[in-house]
Formats: sequence, structure tokens, C-alpha cells
Amino acid sequence: VQVARAPSQPLAGSESRRFTNKHSRKALKASLTLGILLGMFFVAWLPFFVTNVAQAVCGCVPAGFFDVLTWLGYCNSTMNPIIYPLFMRDFKRAMGKFLPCCRRSGEPRPSAISLSVRNSNSGPRAAASLKNVL
Repeated sequence: VQVARAPSQPLAGSESRRFTNKHSRKALKASLTLGILLGMFFVAWLPFFVTNVAQAVCGCVPAGFFDVLTWLGYCNSTMNPIIYPLFMRDFKRAMGKFLPCCRRSGEPRPSAISLSVRNSNSGPRAAASLKNVL
């Protein structure tokens, strides 16, 4: 006995494959970004921490070498704002709203007043009248 397929089944299958492919690409890109960030972190800070432990145990690390490793870690902190916009479109869009060098010509600049009102708790509240407060 054969069951006849409804015409919507192949379409649903292709849509689910497209949906899966789209999300798997996003997951792959997120994994790649996370891998790069963690890799950069370990490359920059692991020598510092190993040297720090060695210095505590034997005291045999020259001060100049320790300073170089400390600055290598600091360089990692300066690389994060470069890595994030390269791999994350949402981060790039958010930074473009607030940095004048990254803003598109048609986008309006947010005013300081709108930013302070948006970030404060002084906006309108539901049912906050003088009668309810007293």
C-alpha cells in the first residue's frame, strides 16, 4: 500500500533544509568568531600567566620579559574591538550608530538628550500618578 504525498511535503522539506542551512551557517560563523576570540585570548594571556606562576615559584623571569608578556595581553584587549566588527554584523551596525567615523551618510545622529532619556528610568510609567503615589 502506497500513501500519496501531499504537494506541500516536498516544499516543507526544502524550506526546512533552507532553514537548517541558514541556521547552521550562523552557528558556524558564531563558532568561528568565538574560536578566534578565544584563540587570541589564549595566545596573548597564557604566556603571561605561565610566566607569572614561574616567577612566583623560582623568581627566574627577567623583568623586561615579564613586561613584554604583559603588553602582549594588553594588545589582545585592543584586538577585540577590531575582531568583533569584522565578524559580527549586529555589532558593526550598533557601533555605526554611535561612532561618527562609521555612520552612513543618511543615518541621523542620536542626540545626547534622547540617549539620556532612553537610558534613565525617568520615562513614562504605567499608572504612576500622584494619586497612586500618595
